[in-house]
Formats: sequence, C-alpha cells, structure tokens
Amino acid sequence: MRTEDLLAAIATGLWRWDSVSGAVTYDAEAARLVGLPAEAVTLPEAAARACFHPADWLEVKAIVQLAVAEGTLAEARLRIVDEKGTVLRTVRTRSRPIARGGGEDGYYLLGTLQEVPDPLPGTSACGPPITGDWRRNREAFLLDAGRALAEAMSTAEVLRVAAGLSMPGFSPDGLAVFGVEGERISVIGHHGPRAGADRPLHDIALSTDHPAAEVVRTGRAVYLPTPEEYRGRFPAAWSPGRPRIRRSWAFLPLIVAGRTIGAWMAGFAHPVSFSPDERSVLTTIARMLAQALSRTALQETERELADGLQRSMLPASKPDIPGLTVAARYVPTGGGLQVGGDWYDVIGLPSGRTALVIGDVQGHDVRAAGIMGQLRIAVRAYASEGHHPDAVLSRASRFLAGLAEPEGPDGRYDPRFATCLYMEVDPVAGTLDIARAGHPDPAVRLADGTMMLRPTAGGLPLGIDPDTDYPTTRVVLEPGETLLMCTDGLIETGGHDLETGWDRIRAVFERTAAPGEAAVPGAVTVADVAAGAMAAVDADDLDALAESLIQAVHGPPSHHTTGHLADRREDDIALLLIRRDAEVCLVGPGTAPVRRTAVTVAQAEPGRIAEVRQQLRDMLHDWTDRDQVESAVLMLSEMVTNVLVHTDGDALLVAEVSGRHGTRRLRLDVADSSDALPHRRRPGELASSGRGLLLMEVLADAWGVDPRGDGKCIWYELYEAGPDGRPGPGTADGPAPRA
Repeated sequence: MRTEDLLAAIATGLWRWDSVSGAVTYDAEAARLVGLPAEAVTLPEAAARACFHPADWLEVKAIVQLAVAEGTLAEARLRIVDEKGTVLRTVRTRSRPIARGGGEDGYYLLGTLQEVPDPLPGTSACGPPITGDWRRNREAFLLDAGRALAEAMSTAEVLRVAAGLSMPGFSPDGLAVFGVEGERISVIGHHGPRAGADRPLHDIALSTDHPAAEVVRTGRAVYLPTPEEYRGRFPAAWSPGRPRIRRSWAFLPLIVAGRTIGAWMAGFAHPVSFSPDERSVLTTIARMLAQALSRTALQETERELADGLQRSMLPASKPDIPGLTVAARYVPTGGGLQVGGDWYDVIGLPSGRTALVIGDVQGHDVRAAGIMGQLRIAVRAYASEGHHPDAVLSRASRFLAGLAEPEGPDGRYDPRFATCLYMEVDPVAGTLDIARAGHPDPAVRLADGTMMLRPTAGGLPLGIDPDTDYPTTRVVLEPGETLLMCTDGLIETGGHDLETGWDRIRAVFERTAAPGEAAVPGAVTVADVAAGAMAAVDADDLDALAESLIQAVHGPPSHHTTGHLADRREDDIALLLIRRDAEVCLVGPGTAPVRRTAVTVAQAEPGRIAEVRQQLRDMLHDWTDRDQVESAVLMLSEMVTNVLVHTDGDALLVAEVSGRHGTRRLRLDVADSSDALPHRRRPGELASSGRGLLLMEVLADAWGVDPRGDGKCIWYELYEAGPDGRPGPGTADGPAPRA
C-alpha cells in the first residue's frame, strides 16, 4: 500500500510550504481538510491563508518561526473556515522546517494535517485559547525589554536589565549568562536570591556534560521542564540540592550573525511546560540579549582602545613643579569616539624651568587624534632642545604644515590646523613667558577671588602659514594666584560663545573661597543661581576646582546654563590649572588681599586700549558705585591715549585694588619713558583734546604726576564709599598731593 493511501485511510493529509516563493502544496486529503476540492493543488500563500481563521494563522506563523529557530517540530491547532467565516472543522498540524539546499536562504516546511474530533460536552477541543490579552501583554513586554536592552551602554547594564525582566505569566527565579572564550565557557553574570545553586564552575570545557555547553556546541535551545529530565539528560551537571531550589530550566543560545557567543539560562522555582508561546518569548529575549551583549562588548573594546590611546598621549603622572601646584583634566565629549584632538603636556626644560602646553587639533576623529599625537611629540622635542616659546611654535607650525602635503601629483590630503598655548614657567620669579597660536587667552584668579582674562600677543593657528611669527608675552603670577589654560571646549560647550562661556567659567572661579574665607561678596551671579548655587571650593584644592569647572560645563549643572547657540555641538575639554604657592607671600592676619594687574600697550597696538578697559571693568566687577567704575575707565582711556599720542614710547599700566569690600582703594599708574610733564590747558568749546587733566581733577579722589629717572608716571586713586557714605580708610590722611 502506498503511503498516500495509508494516510488517507486515517484522514491525514500532507502539505508543503515554500518560505521563499510562498507557494503552499496540498495533497488530496489535505485539500479536503482545508475545505477545498479533494485533489492535489498548489496555492499562493494568500489563497491558503483564506482557509484558516485569521487569529490561528498569525499564531501558527509565530510557532513556525520558533521551530525554525530551534530546529524542532511546529505543532498547532487550526480552525478551518468557509467564505463567510463559519468554522467548518478543527485540524492539528505537525511540521518540520527543512533548509533549502545549494546555499539558498529560506526553508521548506513539510507537515501533516489531521482532523480533530468534535469535543465531548463540557470539554474543549482546542485547549486553553490564546487570547488577545496574552498577545498584547507579550508584545508590550518584548517592546519594553528591547528598548531597555538597546539603551544599555555596558555589559554590566545589559546583565542588570536581563536580571530585571518580568515575563508575562512566568517570571524566572534566577538567570545566568555564559560567555565563550576559545574552547571553554564561564559565567559572566548571574542573578537571583538562589542563583549560586545553578552556577557551574567558573571555567568549564565545551565538551563537559552540561546544558550550557551543549547549547553552545549545537546552537540549539535545551528545555528541562522537570528535575527528572535534568538529571536524566545531564547527570554530571546535576546536584542533589537542585530540586529543592528550582523546578524547571531553559538554556538558550546567544547567536549573533550566525556565531554562538554564549548561552542564557532561565531557572524557574515553579514547574514550566515551555509551551510554544513561552519558548517564543524566551527565544526572542535571547536574540535581543545576544545583540545587546555583542554591541556593548564592541563598544567597551573601542572605549578601552581609545582610553589607552588617550592615556598614552597625556602625561603619565601629575606634574610636580616646585613652588607651583598643578591640576589637569581631559574630558572627551564630542562625537562618538572617546579620543580627539585636544591635549596638554608638562615638559621639563634644559634650563631647569618647566613648559606647560595645551592645544586643540581641528576635528574629532581618528585622524585628529593621530595628528595630535605627532604634534605633541614635535612640540616636546623642540622644547627639550631649549628653544624659546616663539621658536617652539614656529617650528611646530612648519611641522604641521608639512603633514598636509600630498604624497604624489594626484595625491589627496586632508589639511588640518591646530591652536596651541605654550607657556614657559619660572616658579621662583613667578614669570610666565607665553606664546599663543590662535588659542583662547589664559585667565587668572587673583588672590581675592576675582577672575580676569590675561590678553596675550599671538599668531595664526599652527599649520596655516609655515612662516608665521609668534610673539611672546610675559605675565607675572603673584603668590596665591591661579592661572587657567583651557581649550575652547570648556568655553563653548553647551551652546555658548566666548563671552557667555567665560561668564559661566567666571561664576565657578569666583565661588572659590580663599583659605579660611567665604566666597567674595557679589561674586554669585544669575548663572550661579541657575546652576544650583554650588558651594564654594577651597582655593587650596585645585583638583576640586578643576572638577567644578568640568561639572559646570559638562555635568548636571550645565543643563541650567545652556547658551543661546542651541545648535552648537559639544567639544572635547582639556584644562590646566596652575597656582603659585602663597607660603612666600607675607600677609599678616586680617590683611585684605590685593588685586593687581599690569599691562603694556605698545605704540603699534592702540587697539589694545579696549582690552585694557575691559580688564579694569573685570577688576572692579564688584565695586559698589558703578559710576565710579565708568569714571575709572574714562580716566584710564585718557591717560593711555595721552601716552600714545604725545610720546614715542609704550604705556605701562599698573592697577591695584586694596582694602576690604566697601572700603577699598583703586590706584592706577600709567608710566612712560618721556620726561615731558603734562600741564593743564584751557581748551576752547570746540576743541577735541586738552581736557584730560580737567577730567581727573573732577573725577579722581586723588591724582598726581611722579617724575622718574627714565620718564614719568601719572596716577589717580578712587575710594570706594563705606556703609556710612564716607570715604574709605585710604583717605584717612586726606587726598594725596596733586601735581
């Protein structure tokens, strides 16, 4: 007897489904069972689908996908309906997926169809129905689980998410994830109040008789619904205490791109039959878990490589400079890489001095990091040869310009430039010789907490013009003062420009309290309040100050200080803080700190008068009477302009604020090399000059002209009004003699 005749005799039909073409083939008995004429037929998938109840068709599709993933049989019950949707009969199908040959994708599904007898009264033929609520709950759970696993940024986070999964209808009591390394597997994460009982040796061979090892070897899931089945299939892995702890286990492969990277175990404290729906949920979770683990492992590898590259390009240890305290930070914030073009360096010089360098190569990619490494080595080499700051930057610019040259007549290149600030430090004298190549100016926190920018001469960024000159500016760092060197990421990150970015940094700087003192009155700004009124940082703790600067720009407080340039992306941050130790400064108890700044305005740089005016405003930012501030700025402009117009030399300006808040004295000296003393004139109504001394007579509390051996010095003083409205202590002996 033929097989077809035998199957027809027991009312069993054969069917075949091609997953690639979608064609469904029935023999005569199978066609009769699905409501078609009793003859062999091949139908497209849409026509075959019309014979089944829509809900059952969706369910069988999911069961088939699970069978394909596990390599097992697909079993389901289907309701056959007519054109009006009336149920004609119920059939049971059992089928097996068979891979297509010849390296083709897809599979054939071969199976049987058999009619299910009508149920007896009071019984159900189809068993517990799969309701819409179950499907909705399962879909919502898988959606939430997928989103949580996709958002995990590390292997530890992925394991925490997996441990917190609460599956609909059956929640695991314990979980374990096994990783593969060579021919051995080990537990890389586990969870559960009694997870230790299911945890094998940390390192076992793949040939071991253990469910996880078999799953990794075969790539097929292992379901153990009872302790008896566990003990029977894997006696070597069985332990006597296991039945009292868990009743069912599921071991599933973690597969990515056809490669098994590990296994996932879900243990249950109650018996689980592992129905097709339950296996489908577990299989889907295993796929998402495998993808998340693969992604985070790759990210962690890239992060480790980037961190190692960055560490190799930064100083190996905290610099130790006698007489100076130094703190440094590097924070990669822009783009997806954790390495960029920002760097800093501390270089010991042959003269015994120390060079501090900070720079920023254009871009945030691997090429920027590579150029940064080459440029850092070149600057270190030129500095170690003993060149002065201007020569170091000139040579570095020629070096960087040479990197951009094409290799052949048709060669292509990606030219890059870099900004740099190079500083040679003499800690004994407190002098800083600074050369600047398109980089932001340094800022200084004075002994009383006031932050001021220190404008310095500079040239073009490195690599633009190989023949650019870089003038050197000498700055004196007084005992107790702190200097900040930073890249533009610290200033502009968060949508800020140079002006608003420096204002944000100033709010942090001026919250810094001097040892034993509170924060300077008037230093807390609107930005300070918006940032959460952070507590003042001890001025002796430069590391805490560096961390406060980073947090204000890149931490939670930065969300309250977003700039007006909302479309500006983030950038890397590098910063160096240098404080000249205050132990050598002889300041008696109760003595108020002094603010002091000195600036030279050359004959060829009249435009620097605007910078000097801004520096004076910064010094007097908390002065009680704002009208006095504007008077001070006006007199400064008159004095410096008088030197540039009526002499052939440069103007040397020294401004000093002394005393305590509310009773302070401002003294401003402008010296030049000319012996000609100013004299009072009587300008006409339309005259454009000749009113400088008249203004000082009206606006200054005291002023004068002091002849010197190499020129003269014209000065004035302003006294901050005290609480009672009287002049401060600086006027106790009356105004100084006038010229």
